[in-house]
Amino acid sequence: MKKILLFLTAAIFIFSSGYMANAIHEIIPSETQIPEPGADAEKLNDYIIKYNPYRAWAMWPGKGKLYKAVEPHGALLTTFVNNTAYYSIKKKKGMPDASIIAKENYSAEKKFTALTVMYKVKGYNPEAGDWFWAKYRPDGTAEASGKVKMCIDCHSKAKDNDFIMTSKVK
Repeated sequence: MKKILLFLTAAIFIFSSGYMANAIHEIIPSETQIPEPGADAEKLNDYIIKYNPYRAWAMWPGKGKLYKAVEPHGALLTTFVNNTAYYSIKKKKGMPDASIIAKENYSAEKKFTALTVMYKVKGYNPEAGDWFWAKYRPDGTAEASGKVKMCIDCHSKAKDNDFIMTSKVK
């Protein structure tokens, strides 16, 4: 009898632990459970490829796959946003810290040419909206990262829209 009672107690404990873990996961998005990468191109790439894969994120609201783009991003883009960015776009309040925008850049022939990323890091670069910029080659190596002048110069045209050119976020 004691063994059956012990077994039932253990089963209830295991079941309730799993239920609570699932309930917490539903309340707290998984991206908040993974340490943020900070302003580091290699850690950011690991984060969006291995730990919180950007291709599992939502696409930019109102944009589909391979929409027309402008240089320097190539002819076509597919833009993914993490939960933080997605809900901010929907609310049109600008992008809070930890927002990540990952843009797959394609040629007119639909060949993947680069991944460009904007990652909002509190206090990183207030003059450019605290955005950390990164451009990765198809093999994942960083071609440019940090306070990339070319990115900042171009996106400064949209300074009043939190440096975002895809659509209104404010």
